[in-house]
Amino acid sequence: MPKDKTLASSDYQALAELRYQLRRFLHFSEQAARNMGLEPQQHQLMLALTGLPAGARPTIGTLAERLQIQHHSAVELVNRLSAGGLVRRSRTGKDRRQVLLRLTPKGEKILRELSVGHKAELRTRGPALVAALERAMRPTTGSQRSTSEAPSGFGKAG
Repeated sequence: MPKDKTLASSDYQALAELRYQLRRFLHFSEQAARNMGLEPQQHQLMLALTGLPAGARPTIGTLAERLQIQHHSAVELVNRLSAGGLVRRSRTGKDRRQVLLRLTPKGEKILRELSVGHKAELRTRGPALVAALERAMRPTTGSQRSTSEAPSGFGKAG
């Protein structure tokens, strides 16, 4: 927690703009997934699976961590993707208990189409997103009205 809890109105504006720009991109992403017949979290799991860091094992536990969801939620996502022919499970190890995941060719094709669209969207909206992030990260200048309390109406029982 930062020592200085003083925020200027420009800090709230910067945070609000960042949230807006993030939400615009996420809205685009959610709609693109739905247009391809996927739920947004299914798309996220497919992307996380394909984009795992080198050396990471493509297990349900790893993907649950990458998506910040519960293990059982990741299992359900994999079940639905598997039923749709987009993800395949394979057993590994001598006792065959560990399950590894990979996209099927059908899943790879859908993810490639979505990713091309996402890259294009980032080229269009990315500069505004980066600018909003940079603005939100700037230290408070103190040149504008500052408050050590939350804005009026924030966090108050009414």
